[in-house]
Amino acid sequence: MALRDTDVEGKGKSLQGKKILLGVTGGIASVDTVRLCREFRRYGAELTVIMTPSAQKIITPLAVKWAAQCDVITDFDSDLEALNHMDAIVVAPATRHILASTVHGFQHGPLLMALSVARNRQTPAIFVPSMHEDLAEEPVTRELCERIISDGAHILWGSLDEGKRKTPSHEAIVAHTSHLVHSASTSASVVITLGATKSHIDDIRYVANTSTGSTGWGIADMLYRYGHDVSCVVGLTTQPQPSWLPLCIHAPTPEKMLNECIALSNDSIDVWIHTAAVLDYVVKEPVEGKIASQQGVLEFQLQESLKHIHELRDRCKDALRIGFKLESGIKQKDLVYRAHAQIQHSEMNAVIANRLEDLNQREKPRAYLVDEQGVDFALQTIDEMHEAIRTLIDNRG
Repeated sequence: MALRDTDVEGKGKSLQGKKILLGVTGGIASVDTVRLCREFRRYGAELTVIMTPSAQKIITPLAVKWAAQCDVITDFDSDLEALNHMDAIVVAPATRHILASTVHGFQHGPLLMALSVARNRQTPAIFVPSMHEDLAEEPVTRELCERIISDGAHILWGSLDEGKRKTPSHEAIVAHTSHLVHSASTSASVVITLGATKSHIDDIRYVANTSTGSTGWGIADMLYRYGHDVSCVVGLTTQPQPSWLPLCIHAPTPEKMLNECIALSNDSIDVWIHTAAVLDYVVKEPVEGKIASQQGVLEFQLQESLKHIHELRDRCKDALRIGFKLESGIKQKDLVYRAHAQIQHSEMNAVIANRLEDLNQREKPRAYLVDEQGVDFALQTIDEMHEAIRTLIDNRG
């Protein structure tokens, strides 16, 4: 079915049913409000928008109403009933004027009134400043931000570019908002391994397996948006890292990845998700330097590498452990059998298994979830796989 020009294509459901108040102030970054509103809606948010008079000089309420699909509050004569039921408030962009007015409790406008109500009710609040570097680093600005943080709100700075602290991308703002909305009620400490690993033949050449990292990044992004504390141990990837993920440790070799996982296991980790394609065999004796070209047949020995999920078994026995298994050229029942054998051998709670030849076949399930009893469940889509992982985490013992 064709989309209307006001419609958006959904990306997820992490904000479905959540009421988000978006405050737009007079920074030039307010020109991105249309994109920000539509991104919120892609994750199911129900928006209410307040625009200050200075914001209305930069972007019109009509454009914002089109993007947000809600009436825009511009003054005290507007209907303010929606302000009574907010799951979060986001001020983007947040000028220094609005920061100072919030700290000192001024009430000149519906946005400041909403911020006072949010502070009193402990409603999650995010301020997204946008200003020149000199103003951002000025002591008064830093003091204002510290006061806002001490009152329980959050400050989300963007990168420094062209002498300005610009706002983060609209994708990042929505991701952080979603995380904040959920983190107070449901939060687990999660480690996700992802990407491929490599083993050097010499200083230049290496052998590696196939993985883009997209599955792991997708799971990490989804769980972060649902409020979980996500750490990623990352091998070789071709898909970009979501910039809002808080901790991504790069570990391109099997040895490095295992060592990083062992280090993380010293903390209290609730959930381990092993999506990384770890080499089963590594080069036995890598050559120092570069092997000269045109040497005829090149031979080198491979030796079996350590199985990460097995090596981590005793360290992670109190955590929920989910493995991933990719096979090729076998029947579906054999895929399930091998996944269950992995569960038993390494004391996993579940394995998500798939076949290489099925990955781009729409009529085939995206994967199969195999549980501790050997029962398998077909997961038709990526969304179903994400939902299955969330269910396992929510129902963990």
